[in-house]
Amino acid sequence: MASCTPQGAKLLNGWKAAKIFDKGIGLELPQAYKKFWKEWKETKPTAVHYIHRDEKWERNELTGEVKPVQNIPIPIIYPAEHHEGIWGGEGVVKGFQKRDQYKRRVPHFWVPVLRRTVVYSEILDKYMAVVVTNRTLNLIHENYGLDHYLLKTLACDLKSELALQIKRRMLKALEKNCPAYAGTPELQAEVYNRYKNYLSAYSSEEIDWYGLSFSQACTKLRTLQSLSQANEPLKHKYRFKLIQKLKEAGIQEFEDLDNQKSKMSSSWLNKMNPFSKKET
Repeated sequence: MASCTPQGAKLLNGWKAAKIFDKGIGLELPQAYKKFWKEWKETKPTAVHYIHRDEKWERNELTGEVKPVQNIPIPIIYPAEHHEGIWGGEGVVKGFQKRDQYKRRVPHFWVPVLRRTVVYSEILDKYMAVVVTNRTLNLIHENYGLDHYLLKTLACDLKSELALQIKRRMLKALEKNCPAYAGTPELQAEVYNRYKNYLSAYSSEEIDWYGLSFSQACTKLRTLQSLSQANEPLKHKYRFKLIQKLKEAGIQEFEDLDNQKSKMSSSWLNKMNPFSKKET
């Protein structure tokens, strides 16, 4: 049941809550960042704290009763500290624990085992001290290295901003042909050929916007706008947007009017220019 708040009233009347890209500067963010955001925040992550079952129905062997399989994800808490490490999709599980047969259950938190270790990136040719979990180490070993693990894994499973920033640096290094090995061309070509297949899933613009948080993306967009439109009057910007929208709508009369105005302005300038050729 919706709450008795303005937002709840809108939902009851058929209004949808505004999303992050439906208002403010979120409207102006490029499609490349929206694609990353969908992969990071809206894609269903891999089951970590429960066993996902593909079948839809199950039969009780004793009674023969058929029941639907319930794949209900366990609610996970991801504290702010998980952005400073690579937890491999693990988080804090909140629940209750029965510690005594004759006493009431008590609240309990199951926290993943964290440890600081050193990992190596072959693409960046760099050792990094990071906080990881046992599952992260197992995934790194299963994928034969940190580079393969980060580049294969979707953003919804990596979750942490640190892991996404490292993955972004790897993609940028691959795009520039592994500059860490510029002094040894043979090794540079070997490392690049080993990981170049991962570039096929991204365009250059998508790599540029990959791994940024929403605040970082907004800051990047404001910086680009200030550099490209520092001295451009707003009336020219809004006029250009209006022309584009009318052209997309297929208004041919406006296109003819726009062409006629451009010809009139050019002829007026020619009359004012004493060095222009006069029409006879």
